[in-house]
Amino acid sequence: SSQREQLCILQHQLAAANEKLQMADLSASETMAEFEAQKDVIRQLKDRIADAEVQINEKEMLRRKLHNTILELKGNIRVFCRVRPLLPDDGCAPHPPVISYPTSNEGPEQGIDLIQSGQKYAFTFDKVFNHEASQNDVFSEISELVQSALDGYKVCIFAYGQTGSGKTYTMMGRPESLEQKGLIPRSLEQIFETSQRLSAQGWKYKMQASVLEIYNETIRDLLSSNRSSWDTQRTENGVPGKQYTIKHDANGNTVVSDLTIVDVCSSKEVASLLHQAAQCRSVGRTQMNEQSSRSHFVFTLRISAVNETTEKHGVLNLIDLAGSERLSKSGSTGDQLKETQAINKSLSCLADVIFALAKKESHVPFRNSKLTYLLQPCLSGDSKTLMFVNLSPDPSSVNESLCSLRFAARVNTCQIGVPRRQTAIRSTDSRLSIG
Repeated sequence: SSQREQLCILQHQLAAANEKLQMADLSASETMAEFEAQKDVIRQLKDRIADAEVQINEKEMLRRKLHNTILELKGNIRVFCRVRPLLPDDGCAPHPPVISYPTSNEGPEQGIDLIQSGQKYAFTFDKVFNHEASQNDVFSEISELVQSALDGYKVCIFAYGQTGSGKTYTMMGRPESLEQKGLIPRSLEQIFETSQRLSAQGWKYKMQASVLEIYNETIRDLLSSNRSSWDTQRTENGVPGKQYTIKHDANGNTVVSDLTIVDVCSSKEVASLLHQAAQCRSVGRTQMNEQSSRSHFVFTLRISAVNETTEKHGVLNLIDLAGSERLSKSGSTGDQLKETQAINKSLSCLADVIFALAKKESHVPFRNSKLTYLLQPCLSGDSKTLMFVNLSPDPSSVNESLCSLRFAARVNTCQIGVPRRQTAIRSTDSRLSIG
């Protein structure tokens, strides 16, 4: 009887346990179903986010294209502003900072404010990059402009600013570093990658590169194997040195006589030429910059493209200007003093040209310096031209930064004409010889 009672109790406990187990199984099933439903919701939200990001990117690309088209129709020189980070030699960060970035959604332009002696000076440009912008961030904004050279346009991008403001880093960077390579190596990589893709569509490309510097109002061929040719007064066996004369033809194309022009087929070949040119470029140490560029550096890539029906001729000019500097701050003496005077004079001539263009004067003094005469087609013709104004956030450079910003604002108002593609329809005879 005792065992039967115990057995009955155990059977009741077993039934209760089974009931709990069934309820637990039911609850687990409901939880699993709810979990799967939540997973579906999360998956749908992720898909919606991905679609939204794609749409945002597409609309941003469309906005950029429309903005670029408006500027091209206006014929304005575009201006981008870039502020470099504070360097260890600059000392502690100022409080408050001398440069700030106002947030405004009015219009496509972006603002930058400079504080000098308690007074704020506000400027707006087509794009402003703060000190946190990476090399890739900067290049992504000009990649379409670089692409235009393959489409048959003349394109010019140049960097302006005081010495030590980051011009050479923006243009050249550190080519051996994937993250820190500048606009020139990135532009050339894009040009060759795109041309290879288009080759599958029947296009054939020929590209030629040249590199020169303007040092003390003298043109130097940085790809020449004979440096003695830089001295135009030197004679060898009674033959005068190379003259490197700048000439413009009726179509606005620029030729420098006796300049070395190299056929290139890959970005690696161009990288080798750039390394050679960088080794030959004139640099020096000043109180403002450990490695100051003492010349204007001009890289040119001429692009010819043909298919069965069309031919296109584009030009890509990438220019790293020497930095403006004050003699009282740079401490230049001797040869460096002459270099500084020549740099400042040529930049002053560039300012005169910009002011004349902004005022739409009948005479523009392009011939006053080698730099402005070389840049004449980029500043007055049918070229797509973009200027980077580089700034230092160091409080001791605020005067030079204000001058640079004022100059850049004036450049932004210049209308140089609507860009024109250099294309032509191939004749029947030339189509037969395309092989």
